[in-house]
Amino acid sequence: MSTVGKRLSTVAWVMLAAGVAAQIAFPYTDGGTLALTVASVACLAAAVLADAASTRGWTAAVIVLLVAGGGGLLAESVGVRTGFPFGSYEYTGNLGPEFLDVPIVIPFAWVMMAWPALAVARRLVGPRRRWATAVVGACALTAWDIFLDPQMVDQGHWAWRFPHPAPPGVDGIPLTNFAGWFVVSFLLITVLDHLIGHSPSDALPVALYLWTYFSSMLAHAVFFGRPPVAVVGGLLMGAVAIPLLVSVLRARAGGGRRAAS
Repeated sequence: MSTVGKRLSTVAWVMLAAGVAAQIAFPYTDGGTLALTVASVACLAAAVLADAASTRGWTAAVIVLLVAGGGGLLAESVGVRTGFPFGSYEYTGNLGPEFLDVPIVIPFAWVMMAWPALAVARRLVGPRRRWATAVVGACALTAWDIFLDPQMVDQGHWAWRFPHPAPPGVDGIPLTNFAGWFVVSFLLITVLDHLIGHSPSDALPVALYLWTYFSSMLAHAVFFGRPPVAVVGGLLMGAVAIPLLVSVLRARAGGGRRAAS
């Protein structure tokens, strides 16, 4: 890795730590303030963009920003105006400045987790299986919203016009939302997978995905008053996160055995 790449990698890990620190403060502010929410998303989005730049080059970072951020913005803007593809909902105006009727922070949240979802899917599926990568990546990204949407609705950041039928244990969030998330996520991961090459370095996005999984379960079970969401999200996101963790542990064990020999 070049000197610039090493510096970008350092920036990425520092931003990851800052974003995690902001999220740790969420439970102590009754679910998160606007400042903490923006800080968390901004730091973690910066972390994944710096990671993409350090491991694949600046072009990859720009692609992630345009495809995940721009694609997420487009989907959300169409969604709030038409109800497609997520269902009828509206932002309440307390997530800060908006563009195209969407809070500016929202596209960066798509950036924040689309890169980890792609990295996780590639790690679990392997190269040259693009359809499987897109499906697993879409599942990885959609499962995160099992945790995200209830928290944001409870905090009054957006509201659903027709919140039912909802998945068991995820009251107030319609099934149409998750169907829409899967479709949008599938398209985003498909494009990212075609435009960005593979790299053996996926430590940061994998760490971010695993942190999001375990911290979200804990937060909903203990702090946010949504134990059923912790269970449902734990099962659905766990369908990706647990095999991912096993893969990481096996890789570390294999590396340790090679070093010992």
